[in-house]
Amino acid sequence: MSLSFITAIVVFLCILTFLFNLQRKSNSLSRLVLFGLVLGSAFGLGLHLILGGTNPEIKTVLEWTNIIGNGYVALLKMVIMPLVLVSMISAVMKLDKGGSLGKISGLTISVLLLTTAIAALIGIIITHLFGLSAAGLTEGAREAARATVLENRLQSVSNLSIPEMLVSFIPTNPFADLTGSRSTSIIAIVIFGVLVGIAARKVTMEKEELEAPIKQAVDSCQAIVMRLVKMIMALTPYGIAALMAKVVASSSLADILNLIGFIVASYTAIILMFLVHGLLLSFVGVSPRQYFKKIWPVLTFAFTSRSSAATIPLNVETQISKLNVPPAIANLSASFGATIGQNGCAGIYPAMLAVMVAPTVGIDPMNGHFIISLIAMVTISSFGIAGVGGGATFAALIVLPAMGLPVTIAALLISIEPLIDMARTALNVSGAMTAGTITSRLLKRGETSQPEEIKV
Repeated sequence: MSLSFITAIVVFLCILTFLFNLQRKSNSLSRLVLFGLVLGSAFGLGLHLILGGTNPEIKTVLEWTNIIGNGYVALLKMVIMPLVLVSMISAVMKLDKGGSLGKISGLTISVLLLTTAIAALIGIIITHLFGLSAAGLTEGAREAARATVLENRLQSVSNLSIPEMLVSFIPTNPFADLTGSRSTSIIAIVIFGVLVGIAARKVTMEKEELEAPIKQAVDSCQAIVMRLVKMIMALTPYGIAALMAKVVASSSLADILNLIGFIVASYTAIILMFLVHGLLLSFVGVSPRQYFKKIWPVLTFAFTSRSSAATIPLNVETQISKLNVPPAIANLSASFGATIGQNGCAGIYPAMLAVMVAPTVGIDPMNGHFIISLIAMVTISSFGIAGVGGGATFAALIVLPAMGLPVTIAALLISIEPLIDMARTALNVSGAMTAGTITSRLLKRGETSQPEEIKV
């Protein structure tokens, strides 16, 4: 082991120790996450500047620091399915009226799809204002290889119809879905949990002697799972530090500069969509400033992990404990939001690509019919992303061919994909939490009191 490797590991351990000492002083989670983000970014930048971006030793250092980052993400993924299943069973059993579940689901999905349509419109406008075009992009060996992969996958993606996608939501084998074996496993477990909850309600009504033990068993399981979530949440600052170190240390400045226009345009569209979330929340009496302050740790993890699904436990816990969203709504919005109506990956991204590539095939991207058709296609396809998996890339694979456009552009952006995908994922998660909060307020299920921020 070289001296530089040992030094880097010691510095990273000092960062973790510093965060641990702050945590022992009962600092708020959001403050700890901010320290983790800043220190992790500084560590990654130091590696990049001191060792050099192409130095293989950086990879060795990150392999060790990633034990913390990847381990944290793995723990969150571990608890996703138990959380969704137990929480949905408990939520259904506690509903005042069995029929209200349909209202919650319908309203939540409607908000998700509405915000996705708005996101697509923003993506179209920003791309036009920035004058972005596919004509200026260059293709290297990596991009060519990516284009070949996308072309090979295009056929299987385009063959997936909406009816087939809807059928794939049904949990034919819930035990397999608990392992996350399919891209639609989360929705399948939501449906399975709802059905089990309904069955449990009926049993308690038919056999009164079983009501107490069934409710006690469900409550006990939920309490254990939620305690597990809080235990894992306490590790968030350490996970964020490690994940940010990897992001910064492995970023290529040359790639960023080469496609800086698309990066700036993408972040501009994403920021505008965050403002739209705040505006929509203000319409239902929620302070945007307080909202974003409370969900900051969740957005930070989504940004660094690039995984909407892995963020579900943090999403649910934050909605319930900080935003006063009832468990049924929190679980549905978090689960649906990870697979349906993703504002960033399924809304902004495919819309921007379509506008960029349209002129290369003789289509005016500012034609009213094209814009309306594109927004409609983006909104519809965002409901089917869960059926194919793969996030933003597969959203593009559905939208672009449907609009008669080539898919090669998705491969040309591979070098900066991680950088933009971080912000897109954070926007996806914010969209899910916005949907849950709005649904809660519209159904008048939210509490009037605002809980204090959790200390860890």
